Amino acid sequence: MRSRPASRALSALAAALLIAGVAACSDAAPAVKPAPTTASAPPEDDDARIGLAAHAALAIDRQYTAVYTLDVAGQAQRSVMATVATDGSWRVDIPGGALGGTADVSVVQNEAGVFQCAIPSATNPVAPYCIHVADKGKQLPKRYDPKVQRVFRQWLSVFTDRQAALSVTGAQPLPGSSGECYSVDGISASLAAPVDVGIYCYSDDGLLTAARVDFGTLTISGTPAAAPPTVDLPGPVAGGEPMGMSSPPPTTPPVTSSATSQQPSTAPSAG
Repeated sequence: MRSRPASRALSALAAALLIAGVAACSDAAPAVKPAPTTASAPPEDDDARIGLAAHAALAIDRQYTAVYTLDVAGQAQRSVMATVATDGSWRVDIPGGALGGTADVSVVQNEAGVFQCAIPSATNPVAPYCIHVADKGKQLPKRYDPKVQRVFRQWLSVFTDRQAALSVTGAQPLPGSSGECYSVDGISASLAAPVDVGIYCYSDDGLLTAARVDFGTLTISGTPAAAPPTVDLPGPVAGGEPMGMSSPPPTTPPVTSSATSQQPSTAPSAG
């Protein structure tokens, strides 16, 4: 009969120890709050990213002279010539590439740097000249940049950089293109993409065959020719301000005073 109080005492003690142990565990290991979730980067096609880098690596070493058709919405079709010489110098001639489409322009890079050059045309028969606008390998200042040359040379080093903030997926071929096409975008809507986003198409040997970006669509026209040993500046180097991209202000005709513009009447008076 005396064992029942002892059993009750032991049971009470065990319960107390159990409660204390649970409390101690709760104090030692507080509940972990879930970490806030962050928006993930857009999905990327690893095979496409590797493919674009491989084609761009071939394009860096590709020398050629090729003509491309440039289509811009609301404008007449133009022919762009791109040349990459065997010594690494390059030149891109862009009809209507400056002054709001009223002046032809050439962008040239050689060992001395990057030059913007005015070239004569039927509508703008100027004497050709060139102005240094950037160091070798650098981009043109935005106000002097016709953009078209960038798809041929200046984005290749970005395409080969696997750490660049790009999202790359495979794309359907552009009309008139050959080889593989890739859709290139930035990884975040809040960050500016390091290249012109769009679709780029390359042949198996690294020749750009088409590109569709915000300023228009380039499509190769015909078979490329052999590259020259070097490219020449189309004119002498000059000082002064390069051509801007905006249209020049309209020319205001001289104003003639009303006093001098009105001629006295020489007609005989009636009667």
